[in-house]
Order: sequence, then C-alpha cells, then structure tokens
Amino acid sequence: MKLGGTIKFGLSKRGDSDSKDQGKYFDTKHLRADIKKQSLRSGAITMASQVFRFCLQLLSTVVLARLLSPHDYGLIAMVTVITGFIEIFKDLGLSTATIQKNEINHSQVSNLFWINVAVSLAFALILAIGAPVISWFYNEPRLTLVSITLAATFIFSGLTVQHMAILHRQMRFTAVAIIQIAAMGFSSVVGILMAWYGAEYWSLVGMSAAQQFGYVVFSWGLCRWRPALPAQQAGTWTMLKFGGHITGFSIVNYFCRNSDNILLGRFYGANVLGIYSKAYNIMMLPITQIRRPLDTVAMPTLSHLQDDPIRYKRYYTKLIAMLAFITMPLMVILFVYAKEVILVLLGSKWMDAVDIFRILCINAFIQPVATTWGLVLISLGQSKKYLNWGIVNSALIVFSFIIGLRWGGIGVAGSYTIVSYLLLLPTLWYCFKGTPVSICDFFSAISRPFIASIIMGLVTYIISSNLNISLELVVIGCAFIIGFISYFIVLLILPGGMILLRDILSFRSFFLQKST
Repeated sequence: MKLGGTIKFGLSKRGDSDSKDQGKYFDTKHLRADIKKQSLRSGAITMASQVFRFCLQLLSTVVLARLLSPHDYGLIAMVTVITGFIEIFKDLGLSTATIQKNEINHSQVSNLFWINVAVSLAFALILAIGAPVISWFYNEPRLTLVSITLAATFIFSGLTVQHMAILHRQMRFTAVAIIQIAAMGFSSVVGILMAWYGAEYWSLVGMSAAQQFGYVVFSWGLCRWRPALPAQQAGTWTMLKFGGHITGFSIVNYFCRNSDNILLGRFYGANVLGIYSKAYNIMMLPITQIRRPLDTVAMPTLSHLQDDPIRYKRYYTKLIAMLAFITMPLMVILFVYAKEVILVLLGSKWMDAVDIFRILCINAFIQPVATTWGLVLISLGQSKKYLNWGIVNSALIVFSFIIGLRWGGIGVAGSYTIVSYLLLLPTLWYCFKGTPVSICDFFSAISRPFIASIIMGLVTYIISSNLNISLELVVIGCAFIIGFISYFIVLLILPGGMILLRDILSFRSFFLQKST
C-alpha cells in the first residue's frame, strides 16, 4: 500500500468510466465471500498497530508530563471540552453510515464528503467567533487565542472522514494503521519539541494541529478515492437520518462524558481539572488501545453478520470474553498499584491524582465490556434505540457529577462510578431486547475473567505488600509477573477456563466464525 507518487487532492469526474472506477471502493462482495480470512487478518493488523500506538502514546505522555505542569494540561482541557464536541459534527455519524450500509455508491459518498467538509468549516468559524465567550466562562484570557488556533485545525478535520470510512469498509486495516501511526508519531515529535523549547501549554496546541494535518496527508495518500462534485442523489437522505441518530447520541454522550471537566474547570480551576483529567486519561489509555482495534474490526464484521443471528451472537460473546480477559485484570493491577503507576508515568508532582485514579479504575473494571451495547445496536442498524438510551444514560451520569461536585475530583469520580454500576442491568436489558444477544450471554461470557481478576488482585496485593522493594518500576514489574501467573492459574482451575484460555491464546476464534 504505497503512497505512489504525488498525493493529488483534486476531484473525480462524473463520467461513466470514472464512476465505475471509483465504484471499486464501495463493493464489499469480495469481503463477504471470505469474511473469516478478512476478519482474522484485520484483527491481527489492528492489534499490532494498537500495541505500537500505545507504546508511542505512553512515551509521549511520560515525556510531556515531566516537561509540562498540571496547570498547562488543565488550561488546554478547558478548551478541548469544546473542540471535542465540535469533532462530533465533522463526522455527523456519516462514517458509520458508510461502513454499515450494505450497498453504497460513489455519488452518495461524495455527497457525504462535502457535508462533512461544510460542517467542519462552519464549526471552525463558530469556535473562532466564540473564543471570547470561552475565556469569559472560565475567567481565563489566554483561552481566546488558544481557541482561535485550535479552530483553524478543523479546516483539515472534515477532509478525512470519508477516506477513513472507506478504508474501514474495505477492511484495509494496514493502511489505517499506517495513517494512525504516522499522524501520531508526527504530532508527538512536534509536541515534545515545542515543550522542550519552553512553549508550555502551546505545545499541546501544536500537537493537536500536527495530528490533524498528518491525517489529511496520509489518508489522501493511501486512499486514492476522490470525491465528485455534490449532486442530488437518492439514498443520501437515508444515510443522513442514520448518521443523525449516531450524531445525536454522540452529542448527548459527549456532554455527559465531559460535563465533569466543565464543572471542575468552572468551580475548581485549571489545577484541579488538570489532575482529574490526567488521571482519567491515564486510566483510559490502555482501555482505548484495547477497545479501539476490537471495535474497528468488530463493526464491519458484525454488520456483515446481522442477517445471521447465531453467528452474530457467537462473534459478539467471543469479542467481549476477549475484552474482559484483557481489561479486567489490567484494571485490578492498576487499582492496587495506582501510586506506583502515577509516580512512574507522571512523576511526584501528580500524586494528588492517585485516589482519583483508583476510583476510576473501579469504574473501568466493567466499563469496556458494558459499553459494547452500542456496538450491538449500531451494527444492527438500530440507531434510534441507540440515541434514546444514550439520552437516558447520559442524563443520569451528569446528575451523578453534580452530586459529587462538592467533594471535588474524588467526589465526581466516585459518584460516576456508583451510577455506572447501578445502570448496568437496565442498560443491558433495554439494549439487548430484540437482538441476537441476551443478558445471560453477556454475563456468561465475562464471568471467568471477572472471578479470576478479583482473586488475582487479592493474591497480588498480599504477596507484593510483603516485598521490601522501594523502586516503583520494579514493584510494577513484580506485580504484573505475580498477577499474570495467578490469573492464569485461577482460569485453569475454573470450570470452562481451559477452553476460554485456549481460545484466547489461539487468537483465531475471536475473529473467525465457524459455519453452523
């Protein structure tokens, strides 16, 4: 998948031969003919890519945390609450529509491309005009210029949505991996260099701008599809309606997930927000690196299996079993050794983040598997149901933030965790109703990793607490070794654990579906 010469950003023509040539980007019959092979290959590539990106992001986090202060991070977090919201509108759920729809053509995707571009430009202008309002809300004059600068980056963002969606639709995950790694590597270098030369919070702004620019260059280079001029096209409205439900959920969910940052920034200032947001980001870092590759492969695969309920259920349950197998023990280890993790990754000036980090790890113990209800609804085309539950779920979580606000970052994290667990059963009941998946399927799939992780946590804590080691990195290393051994021993003892372990270690069963 070479760049192949100069990257051309021109438009395609609407001639019949050109439309036929462009149509090859949307035909997926060749994928459905051998979904097993494609899914396995895609899963392997995506997982390998995510490991590399995780290491790259972890390295940049460790370096930048020592070059910048909590105040620098908190300052930018005040603006990224707004810019992250605008990011939703650059997509409008249309990338998901392109991936999920069985039949789609060049004209439809061209229309979607121009909609993405127009919306990105419009919101970039809105953000630039609203920059003084953001400064007023937080009582922080420096945010005006920061907001205007970040607004300029949205000029690039809408240009990549449909190109990335096409690559996902075609399951070209090698190209996706190259784009993501290259853009992240470029932005990390820019951010670290700026911080090294004393740019302070501006290094985070430069990092964000560099990543957006990198995505444009590499996605247009590796996806040779070029949009045609917009035209009236039957079928575009249906996709906009589907994307509208996805966007509606994303808007509600975004404000829900970021209202904690807004409230803490408004009432406690940049320093408290910086500590809270960094604890949250560190907790989410491994989850994101694990969830993203699985979701990337699972979305097109489940969409292809939506007419085969038996294979659909089998794939989904294996997916969440693998997810639970990785994330549950990881969160237990991070909970037990939160102090050592924060010291190693961020340094001693971030110690106020330890308790917040521990509470968020309790939430993250179940969150990665619990939130796959969205994957089920989207892959089955039930976008309206997806939006409806998103509104209810988000309203309750925001309410929890308000309740916990009086106790600062710890209170917000604690109330969020409690409500997340209280909502688990109602969420699964409503979202799985009328789908090939049931609540029993869900809990059966995650039961063994759940039990093994709890026991592993107790064993690891008891053993390591008696070790007389002062070096934090060595403590973490010992914890992972002890945890790894005890976790696998417990799985081997549990009924059915050997089968689960063999399936996961073989890797193949989580991306392949046997014919019934």
